[in-house]
Amino acid sequence: MLTYRVRVLPFTIGVSFWIACLVPGVSASAAPASKPNIIIVMPDDIGYGDFSCLGNPIIHTPNIDAFQKQSVRFTNFHVSPTCAPTRAALLTGRHEFKSGVTHTIAERERLSLKATTFAQVLKADGYATGIFGKWHLGDEQAYQPERRGFDETFVHGAGGIGQSYPGSCGDAPGNTYFSPAIRHNGVFEKTDGYCTDVFFNQALTWIDAKRKADAPFFAFITPNAAHTPLQCPADYAKRHAGEVPENVARFYGMIENIDDNFGRLTAALKQWGLERDTLVIFMTDNGGTIGVPIFNAGMRGAKVTPYEGGIRVPAFWRWPAAIEGDRDVSALTAHVDVFPTIAEVVGADLSPEASRQVEGRSLVPFFKDQKVGWPNRTLVAHVGRWERGKVESFKYVGASIRDDRYALVNNTELYDLQTDPGQKTDVAAAHPDVLARLRQAYKAWWLDVLPRLENEDAVGPKVNPYKEWYEKQFGEGATAAPKG
Repeated sequence: MLTYRVRVLPFTIGVSFWIACLVPGVSASAAPASKPNIIIVMPDDIGYGDFSCLGNPIIHTPNIDAFQKQSVRFTNFHVSPTCAPTRAALLTGRHEFKSGVTHTIAERERLSLKATTFAQVLKADGYATGIFGKWHLGDEQAYQPERRGFDETFVHGAGGIGQSYPGSCGDAPGNTYFSPAIRHNGVFEKTDGYCTDVFFNQALTWIDAKRKADAPFFAFITPNAAHTPLQCPADYAKRHAGEVPENVARFYGMIENIDDNFGRLTAALKQWGLERDTLVIFMTDNGGTIGVPIFNAGMRGAKVTPYEGGIRVPAFWRWPAAIEGDRDVSALTAHVDVFPTIAEVVGADLSPEASRQVEGRSLVPFFKDQKVGWPNRTLVAHVGRWERGKVESFKYVGASIRDDRYALVNNTELYDLQTDPGQKTDVAAAHPDVLARLRQAYKAWWLDVLPRLENEDAVGPKVNPYKEWYEKQFGEGATAAPKG
């Protein structure tokens, strides 16, 4: 049984002093709350180049643009090449393979039941915890978010609304992006409206209730958009018609709808007096997809590749009471750093099991505008997704290991990201020492993860659990067709 103890870390002990000294206009008496509210907004399948603030010449994302201007911007922030793996690494603070997640389907998206999520840590520390949107870490009952630290759950099944695969991974039958049936605390509700609007509406309603109850909260807002199918309200789909191909226009429309909803969220926080003491993190779950041919910020690759374009994403962090905003941080950072950062922010003393699990680093030192010692590190990205029983043959396929300067891809290609961020020139022959060092580090990593691939031989149920639960609630053969 996991236990958590709470201690006050140096961050909370000294926070009033350094905020008073370092942030103009903030006095010691106006120190941030020791337990800030926390919101993570992480939409699906949107890349670094899909925002106007990051150089896209066509799309309009004014609310996210304004938010990033107020934030610490981690400009060298990395995630996994696909969605379920990123969610696993984010919530556990370690590479997803170490929690058994090597795919997005076929029971290999299930987060190990031995893993601790930071939602569990926050809940044990007195936080209300809620998830709104995409879960994608196991659709069987034992793997559902209410068993993994969330006391408010409003989620669809599988990796996307309407998806269904053999085994456990599947959504309510007949679901679409318009008026989807959503599983709310274990009971399906037939909603009314576009899915992204529905998720933000529910999140805002819940946040409002928590602030009225004066309870610290963690809201994980995870829209399934802009994942395919490219379904969005007609007025959004028309915004860029004629400027870009039709599929890209729909994709950009889905993102602009997210931007409008994100603007509603930030406006509500300000109106409710929550803005100052709420840590809001905006990021995405993997590299670019539909928009890559239009603009990819000069990066090579896209989702489902181990190149920078598949794993480098925006990461904007705003907490007015404790973060000095409007700054770029270029240090090599990643999704695995979120868990230890949040643990330090709230002063959680992790159990021995959780402490051993977490391999990321706290980003708290970057909250202040100061020089930070950040030793060189290596990060591994692996696409996974091999056929059952083919683990060893994919040891170097779809894999990269990088440090703060070089990236080794597929065990053969070496890129100097300092001089060649677009990964156009292989410099392996010119740097045999770097090649050997990164190869050795990767071999050690591979040996470490092999014993932890616990889902490789898992056998799923004959019927998707969401389908079974939906038919039990509404009758056999029932489908989640839109209302009206």
